Amino acid sequence: MPLPAITTLRTTLATALVDDSLWQTFAFPPSVVLANSLIVSPSDPYIEPNNNSRNTISPTANFRLILTVPLFDNEGNLNGIEANIVSVFNLLAASSLTYNVGSVSAPSVLNAASGDLLSCEMSVSILTSWS
Repeated sequence: MPLPAITTLRTTLATALVDDSLWQTFAFPPSVVLANSLIVSPSDPYIEPNNNSRNTISPTANFRLILTVPLFDNEGNLNGIEANIVSVFNLLAASSLTYNVGSVSAPSVLNAASGDLLSCEMSVSILTSWS
């Protein structure tokens, strides 16, 4: 059975954001959030349909990109997460996706099972279609 179109889109977005020199990329929320990760996760609302015709559905899919870095020292890690944000923008610009970046949250401390991390979230919407 082929993957649903939304799964393919989420995976395509994650693939466009791979940068093994900076982070591990996850196309799904991992069971343990690790430092130096970029996680593609559904946002809320996840899918906003646009039913302009009966033959094609052109939904907007909304995602959260969660960036994490280790929480060692405030200035160094703030600089690191800011560099990662710029890298995400550059990777999105180089992709073939039709996207809109909404907002980027202020970095904050994330208490994860793997330890304390500095994290931020970017909202990304992608217009897609399937029939």
